[in-house]
Amino acid sequence: MADKKDFYEVLGVGRNASAEEIKKSYRGLARKYHPDVNKEADAEQKFKEVKEAYDVLSDDQKRARYDQYGHEDPMAGFGGGGGGADFGGGFGDIFDMFFGGGGNRRDPNAPQRGNDLQYTMTIEFKEAVFGKETDITIPRTETCDTCHGNGAKPGTKVDTCSVCHGTGQQEVAQNTPFGRIVNRRACSNCGGRGKIIRERCTTCSGSGQVKRQRKIHVKIPAGVDDGSQLRVSGEGEAGVRGGPNGDLYLVLRVKAHDFFEREGDDIYCEVPLTFAQAALGDEIEIPTLTEKVKLKIPSGTQTGTFFRLKGKGVPKLRGYGQGDQHVKVTVVTPTQLNDEQKELLRQFAAKSGEEASNEHHESIFDRMKKAFRGE
Repeated sequence: MADKKDFYEVLGVGRNASAEEIKKSYRGLARKYHPDVNKEADAEQKFKEVKEAYDVLSDDQKRARYDQYGHEDPMAGFGGGGGGADFGGGFGDIFDMFFGGGGNRRDPNAPQRGNDLQYTMTIEFKEAVFGKETDITIPRTETCDTCHGNGAKPGTKVDTCSVCHGTGQQEVAQNTPFGRIVNRRACSNCGGRGKIIRERCTTCSGSGQVKRQRKIHVKIPAGVDDGSQLRVSGEGEAGVRGGPNGDLYLVLRVKAHDFFEREGDDIYCEVPLTFAQAALGDEIEIPTLTEKVKLKIPSGTQTGTFFRLKGKGVPKLRGYGQGDQHVKVTVVTPTQLNDEQKELLRQFAAKSGEEASNEHHESIFDRMKKAFRGE
């Protein structure tokens, strides 16, 4: 037994490791090397080494004897009576313990839910605000209409596998010095399906499913925003063996607007004012998402001032009412003045101590014109 690896090295722990550290290391290595998970050639051997090491080091008496004698313990097997370790149900049972109790025992003929699908859809700014209905076309897997999903040619029979008797698994038992190991693998005769198809369906080649382009009518509610995700129940890929369809998830991308900006349920826009309007006050017309409204500008309004139009924002997606529209006013400096206008401004500046500005905001007018046209 001189060629056997040190049990502490096998588990990757020190000789002073606590019981909890040993257990934690064992669980991680058992997951890593379990033959039902790891398909490498030496995975099964490594799994056996890990299991053997844990059986010894997790038992206080066996660990004490191992620390004293190592692999030369005269009580071979460390069982006190030489009976060796009993693996019970073998790898399958250990797999069940680690991975939720199902492991490879799942009925291969049980219904299975179809996969979910994701579709990214780009919509206009106002379509996100007010909602829309449209048709989209998606590729998805559907149940074969010819064989109705069983994979067999119509009129032929689907037989239960004579090797695994419909379980989809084969059990291979091995007697070892450490007990009887039962290893469960997918049945080599039926490929784990539990059924034998003598004559395959020519439409789906025996898979029971086909790829199709499916047109789906979708309703986008008012108030969605960029990045919103909508679930369309049952429009994902087809289930297997009578299982339900998966779902379709729509991920929305919203185009930017030339005039309006959005923040949550509120809308923001910027409108220009002349120097005279800002200084003397005025009543101006403002485009909103649905109409044009009047906005009173008080005299002495400063550039950058915000005004709120209550209820002129985006409909709330989950609830009642709407957000607000916030209007920012920007005082625009004129760029083309005649001599008389220039002289008047010089006189005004001289009396008020102000200097003229040459800022250029022509783009604000352009954006506002488009908004008035409903663009």
